[in-house]
Amino acid sequence: MTRLSDREFRAMNNPMRQAFQRLVEFPLLQWFGVPVTGRDVLEVGCGSGYGAQLLRTLSPQAYMGLDFMPEQVSLAHKRLPEATFIVQDAADMKDIPSSSQDTVVVFGVLHHILEWREAISEIARVLRPGGDVFLEEPDGSIISLFDGLFHWGHPVTFRLSELEDSLTTSGFRIVRRLCALGFGIYRLQSLPVGSGQFQETCSG
Repeated sequence: MTRLSDREFRAMNNPMRQAFQRLVEFPLLQWFGVPVTGRDVLEVGCGSGYGAQLLRTLSPQAYMGLDFMPEQVSLAHKRLPEATFIVQDAADMKDIPSSSQDTVVVFGVLHHILEWREAISEIARVLRPGGDVFLEEPDGSIISLFDGLFHWGHPVTFRLSELEDSLTTSGFRIVRRLCALGFGIYRLQSLPVGSGQFQETCSG
């Protein structure tokens, strides 16, 4: 995982970003039927903890937020002192035991991770069998557009078709998918390797 540039750090911690998370991403998680209530939930790339604040309204059994930047984790602790946040690389979640989480939530952070395929493998590792993932990610063309406009300097871009190939390889089944305006939104379920795999892909 890599650090946000100063420009993107400010952009990710402003009221507009929080409004998008509250009004778009969080309702999509609920619409997709991703189970949170009564479950052990891990948020990969928790940032300043606003996603945690939203997720905790659904009464998970336990919540843990993970982020690579100590600055973000410090802000998250200030926002929710009672929640668990750790500084960790999503591509090497060494402090999280295998098969320990029921649900993993990823609000559009894989494009900040050079080893994003390893991060997907780690998500598969920490999930219990049959566990669920909510994953939202922009296509690489959208990332390139934003970098051209705002000079955020993302470390990696990939197409949604590449993302879905990696999900298949890692043993995930797509339960539900929405592809719109260059974004892919997914509900995934972990399956034993070699189990039923999806065939459709988002364009790109």
